[in-house]
Amino acid sequence: MDIRFAPTRPDADTLVLAVQKGFGALPLAAAATLSAGAAASRFTGETGTSFESFVEEGGKTLRVLLLGTGAGSAQDMEKAGAALTAKLATSGAAHAAVEFVGGASGALAAALAFGVRLRGWRIDTYRTKLSEKAKPTLQTVTLVAQDADAAWQAQDAVAQGVAFTRELVSEPANILYPESFVERCRHLADLGVRITVLDRAAMTELGMGSLLGVAQGSPREARLLAMEWDGTGGSSEKPVVFVGKGVTFDTGGISLKPGAGMEDMKWDMGGAGAVAGAMKALAGRKAKARVVGICGLVENMPDGNAQRPGDIVTSMSGQTIEVLNTDAEGRLVLCDALTWAQRTYSPEVIVDLATLTGAMIVALGNEYAGIFSNDDGLAGDLIAAGQAVGDPLWRFPLSPAYDKLIDSPIADMKNIGPRYAGSITAAQFLKRFIDEGVKWAHLDIAGMVWADKPGGTWDKGATGYGVRLIDRFVADHYER
Repeated sequence: MDIRFAPTRPDADTLVLAVQKGFGALPLAAAATLSAGAAASRFTGETGTSFESFVEEGGKTLRVLLLGTGAGSAQDMEKAGAALTAKLATSGAAHAAVEFVGGASGALAAALAFGVRLRGWRIDTYRTKLSEKAKPTLQTVTLVAQDADAAWQAQDAVAQGVAFTRELVSEPANILYPESFVERCRHLADLGVRITVLDRAAMTELGMGSLLGVAQGSPREARLLAMEWDGTGGSSEKPVVFVGKGVTFDTGGISLKPGAGMEDMKWDMGGAGAVAGAMKALAGRKAKARVVGICGLVENMPDGNAQRPGDIVTSMSGQTIEVLNTDAEGRLVLCDALTWAQRTYSPEVIVDLATLTGAMIVALGNEYAGIFSNDDGLAGDLIAAGQAVGDPLWRFPLSPAYDKLIDSPIADMKNIGPRYAGSITAAQFLKRFIDEGVKWAHLDIAGMVWADKPGGTWDKGATGYGVRLIDRFVADHYER
């Protein structure tokens, strides 16, 4: 979709009048009729609501959409922009011109455009038969506003990052696997991102027995992908590091998952997808920060070479792990990725994102992701960033009392605890791989990367959760 800004209203087949709650006069000859129709339909301008009508203007019939922007805040504008797309995307409208009744700053106009862009993403790659009414028609949205370019460039870069994450999460596992995930990220080099890839041989030499154990049942070889962005001109000594779980398909391995719903496990790489999308967003808007994104990429399959329940693996850290359940594989991938990240970059702050536990969905449903952290300040900063952009987090405890639940009688630890507190014991497992003095947070985003129904800024499917959270966190605390 083409998004433009213009000082005056262009010739378009649809006019969108963005109005705040309790709006007054409308800039049309048929204003009285429109206002009466809106009142009869109980439209008052609340955020994201709309009233559609048709009027005669300039000798032609014009579709008019009254679009509610509530109090007119940036969040209201974003929600309204998404509602605009949801309303008009397949409506037959091709070009919508947006006027702000009462005016709007360039930044607020860009916020509405941001919502338009976010909600406009869809994946039709594999559809060969779409009815005419199901095909998107809206090609251009022109917003009547000035001084929006700078704000829009930054917003558009973030929207592209979200779109990239949604693309990665949406692709089926026969298309997206560790090697092809890496190739999808190669274009980030054009934005100035430095790409480093470790193959199986390199990871074997480093002693990543935990990560490689998950991958050994699949013909798809594992990869470790590192993406480095330095917008500080080399002045920042230590980067902030984000690590994503990238299980491109998770059958559960020998501890096989039930068949029903297993197709959803194509999005078990949602943490890695979020990290890759965030790196695209940060590089795209030229963030003045030094950031590293790392993705541990594997496929978990149950063939004759797959690791067995009861196997013991040695992690890169040297700690040994008794694998009691091969479906508790994400933590086995992350622990080696976390160790490598710390040894390679010596960060003071490291955050991992992972679709780690079904227990998190039991606890929070699809409304919040869980956060665990060894530092109150870091946890607070991440929660605030998530709240600001609509990627909400809810904090869970860490405590030595839970450690005994993952102690193994024959190894340093086991990879799964008892039935209860499953998300907490998973976090306690990861905590054992965090070096002394490193501030760390673990985000369990299992319930957030995929949606079975449309949300505020997404349709059914991949949500892009995590990209905006990371971007805002970096902007608030690491940009210079």
